Amino acid sequence: MNPMQERTTGMAFQSASATTALAPANPWALVPPLGNLDAYISAVNRLPLLTLEEEQRYAQQFKKDNDLEAAGRLVLSHLRLVVSISRQYLGYGLPHGDLIQEGNVGLMKAVKRFDPDQGVRLVSYAMHWIKAEIHEYILKNWRMVKVATTKAQRKLFFNLRSMKQGFKADAIDADTHRETLSDHEIDMVAEQLNVKREEVIEMETRLAGGDVLLDPAPSDDGEQAFGPIAYLADTAHEPTAMIESRQRDALATDGITSALASLDARSRRIVEQRWLQVNDDGSGGMTLHELAAEYGVSAERIRQIEVAAMKKMKKSLVEYA
Repeated sequence: MNPMQERTTGMAFQSASATTALAPANPWALVPPLGNLDAYISAVNRLPLLTLEEEQRYAQQFKKDNDLEAAGRLVLSHLRLVVSISRQYLGYGLPHGDLIQEGNVGLMKAVKRFDPDQGVRLVSYAMHWIKAEIHEYILKNWRMVKVATTKAQRKLFFNLRSMKQGFKADAIDADTHRETLSDHEIDMVAEQLNVKREEVIEMETRLAGGDVLLDPAPSDDGEQAFGPIAYLADTAHEPTAMIESRQRDALATDGITSALASLDARSRRIVEQRWLQVNDDGSGGMTLHELAAEYGVSAERIRQIEVAAMKKMKKSLVEYA
């Protein structure tokens, strides 16, 4: 059994023993994994349909005896139904394989809840469950936002696209190229679907909007692709950056103050004039010769005092690093 089948079968038939498995001769082996979509669709379309008598027999076996092999045959014979229904939702830009897999989950749920004594064919009963599962998947994944929360909004979401096509087909030639609904059409949609006029306008705007990948993968030619994540990130408030920033601030204030306090008065003045009093444009501060004249020593001696003071300050700054 391929991974898709294991997932859906496990979800739908939880009451069955975990060790129960279909017999090796069962038709599941004929169904390839969904990774090869064309082969999968071709295979499920070749699976035989069940007669009414076979469907009733397998449904009774599963209902009364919890027979997983019987349930599996019910599922297999209706996989083509899922493929057919899933095609109706390709316009939302989601992978066809994902739509089929979610529809298969709905089919499994339908088989689990199907009552053969009601006199209804499984195909009619399963359509509701398959569509419901696909609807939930689309609403959760489409454009990464929740576009519909109420029952009326969901109805609007799944009907607005087809209604717009209907309006365009009925429009006069001058209006066939208009992409947005007219005021009259908006009122008609709101009335037919029992939603507010503002909700129709908002939903149409969302449906017309383009998708943008938040973090796109590199292109085939190796070029780096840039998405919103590249400029939406606030690096200034990234935790490690904030810690480093606080450490730099502490080093530039408390650290320097403490290090200067560890020097004698002459060494401290030399460091301040040689480093701390110098402006960005190079002005300010005092040269070695100016300090040498002030203290009555050679410029080389001032340099030696400066080097010794800097070494002492580095040792003092270690605790702030």
